[in-house]
Amino acid sequence: MTDDQQRPHPGAAFDALGAEYEKAFAGSRTHRRSLEWLLGRLAPGSRVLDVGSGTGRPTAETLATAGHDVLGVDISPVMVELAARQVPAATFRCADIDDVPLEDASFDAVCVYFSLLQLDRREQTELVGRLARVLKPGGYLVLATVPLDVEGVDAVFMGQPVRVTSFTAQALATVVEEAGLEVVAEEATLFTPAHPDARPEPHLFLHCRRPVATAPDA
Repeated sequence: MTDDQQRPHPGAAFDALGAEYEKAFAGSRTHRRSLEWLLGRLAPGSRVLDVGSGTGRPTAETLATAGHDVLGVDISPVMVELAARQVPAATFRCADIDDVPLEDASFDAVCVYFSLLQLDRREQTELVGRLARVLKPGGYLVLATVPLDVEGVDAVFMGQPVRVTSFTAQALATVVEEAGLEVVAEEATLFTPAHPDARPEPHLFLHCRRPVATAPDA
């Protein structure tokens, strides 16, 4: 059996959790501050990509309610069904983000809230690079993760088996910068999901911007 065959399917845990995931993380004030940060910088009617959109709350709902054009992509059909029902003002696709055709410089913002953790480091690095390219110059990428130095660790998340990989805060900032983005702001916190099987976990929010290219001197 190959390692890929042994690795839990990324969507399986979230199919099982469904709305319980939303309830567990609804109390994250840091997540809401992050969305407020982004909302304060977007022009009216901006196009936003939400990678790992989950139940649609709070990210897609907050952005769509503010009048932005939101595309959410999630690998879990249960999550996508919930999101489509809860946030009809946004568009959702059930797919692996790697299989979704995305044009370069086609989004004003990209949100990646805790959706990298079941990818290996190569996959995370490649995805961040791709998402940086789909941003318009001057666009924003907001990324949240659990900043730990772990790779391919089998764990139990809210009662569900997962395999987790992450970067330290400094290493993740390097990944972002090497993708051509600048880290404008960041916030680190400790959060305990509202679930009996949950434990306190560190959260890191990076708020990044794709620089606007300047014309070379004549």
